[in-house]
Amino acid sequence: MGAALRRIQIGTALSAFGNGFTVPFTFIYVSQVRGLGAGTAGVVLATFAVAALFVLPFTGRVIDQRGPVPVAVVGTVLAASGSLGLGLSGSEPVVIAAAGALGAGIAVVQPALATMIVWCSTTATRSRAFATQFFLNNLGLGLGGLLGGLLVDTAHPASFIRLFAIEAAMFLVLGAVIATVRMPHAPKLGGDGAAVRSEPSASGGWRTLLNDRAMVMVSVLGFVMFFACYGQFESGLSAFAVEVTRISPTALGVALAANTAVIVLAQFVVLRLVEQRRRSRVIALVGLVWTIAWLVAGASGLVHGSHAIAVAAIISTYALFGLGEAMLAPTVAPLVADLAPARMVGQYNSAFALVKQLALALGPAVGGLMAGAGAYGAYIVMLVLCSLAISVTALRMGRRLTPAQDSPHLAAARVVVRSVPRRDEPTPVEAVKAAEPVEAAVPATSAP
Repeated sequence: MGAALRRIQIGTALSAFGNGFTVPFTFIYVSQVRGLGAGTAGVVLATFAVAALFVLPFTGRVIDQRGPVPVAVVGTVLAASGSLGLGLSGSEPVVIAAAGALGAGIAVVQPALATMIVWCSTTATRSRAFATQFFLNNLGLGLGGLLGGLLVDTAHPASFIRLFAIEAAMFLVLGAVIATVRMPHAPKLGGDGAAVRSEPSASGGWRTLLNDRAMVMVSVLGFVMFFACYGQFESGLSAFAVEVTRISPTALGVALAANTAVIVLAQFVVLRLVEQRRRSRVIALVGLVWTIAWLVAGASGLVHGSHAIAVAAIISTYALFGLGEAMLAPTVAPLVADLAPARMVGQYNSAFALVKQLALALGPAVGGLMAGAGAYGAYIVMLVLCSLAISVTALRMGRRLTPAQDSPHLAAARVVVRSVPRRDEPTPVEAVKAAEPVEAAVPATSAP
């Protein structure tokens, strides 16, 4: 890992650590500590998503035109001001405005950081770089949430101000770290085994992106994945666990901890297993893992004779989701980067982040409505079908990817074979002839 990438990862971990101090407690803080009610707290949480939807369509173009570093720095300052505003404000309009600033700032930072990681990595190292970022994000959020729970006290509003101040400080630390990063002048795409794409101008961004069938399929996959997994954690799935499986809030906390534990403990083991596989098949396998997870969740509501087995089933559901997340981390984000023309990396990352935000906004809404109507059977069936759709769509997408996009390890091996001469090689001419069969072994056509 280079020095620039190392700084980016450290800054990301610190900001996730700060974010973990407030994420579990924002609803309680707004509704109870500030006394603004559950309705206002819900509006605040919705504002996070809405603010992101407003800024993301423009963020990518600015990243491609100005570079990711200044965009990320502006985003960290905006997020820090929003976090501090949440901690200090007590009126409904100011709290909502602060939530908008925080949501917009985080939304700007995410694709900028993703673009920085792309610029500082190659096809051979990109999967590990994104897996490391995902690992550090979850570790930081987990540790921040743990420490935040020890510091917070609903009887003392000052304790919440302390949490939001810590979060704001960590965003500013991230901005300071990013500002010191020396970025390469151009992203390393096309010259390290990735397919060389035509280079449209950034101004033609959305039309180019929508005409890219592979990217459209990745975006559809991303929407279904975030809708069927991440969008259900704090809405439909938790409601199902409490209302149908009848587990206690403490057991639900254990299930959430199991999800984080699987990600933290298994990420690099999973990375070694998936980085030598086709990305499309790894994503298809994730769909099957999540199908099993939702079937196990559904079964937990049918086990009436043993409460312990039902609780274990819900915990297993969250753990299986964590396994799928660990498989996606080194797969989807690097694929988006390798699909992007070199001068549109920011727009592709922002487009995928926009799809993610749409899913995270609709997922809890749909899950909450179905839970409120008591339609838990239909809820499980819907999400099983979504998970199976992930597998089918991923396999179809694989037919549209080049070998370098779907199997980057083959591209990396090809470069190594071409650059290292045989020991018994007497002349350069014979070296070229010896390399010709290896070159032919990796065709330039789309994967079957």
